[in-house]
Amino acid sequence: MAHPITLRPYQPGDGPLLAAFFYETVHTVNARDYTPAQLQAWAPSPEAPDPEAWDRSFQGRRALVAEAGGQIAGFGDLDPKTGYLDRLYVHKDRQGQGVASALCAALEAAAREEILKQQDDAIYKRRNAAIDQERIVKENELNTEIRVAEKQKEKRQKEMETKRLIQEKQA
Repeated sequence: MAHPITLRPYQPGDGPLLAAFFYETVHTVNARDYTPAQLQAWAPSPEAPDPEAWDRSFQGRRALVAEAGGQIAGFGDLDPKTGYLDRLYVHKDRQGQGVASALCAALEAAAREEILKQQDDAIYKRRNAAIDQERIVKENELNTEIRVAEKQKEKRQKEMETKRLIQEKQA
């Protein structure tokens, strides 16, 4: 009986395991579709790709590892901002058991979530800008009303001063 598949986020330090997994998968699963020269160019040795470089390449991406019975069953990653699915590999003994489907579904859900978050952020940014603009308009209206009232007061004071001076001259 096959163990159930569980998904977990990529963890720093998974690089060496996934690099070896990548090499084995390319040279077994993909051997039916590619020539030996193509396989060699794709994955030249168990040490290539460099595990540390791979570890860095997973950072900042949505990367998941599928496990079954304590063993790696597959992995995949995508750029959540663009939705670009970069890597998707399934163990030779887990082909056709839903590992890739589970990884893709979870990765796609993460991409949709990121897209929705970006849309929400854009909506809130526009909404906040509209609120700020409305506040500025109201402040300007209030400042205009205050300035008009001040000008009217100055006008009344000048009129009163003028009347006073006229009355003093007539007296």
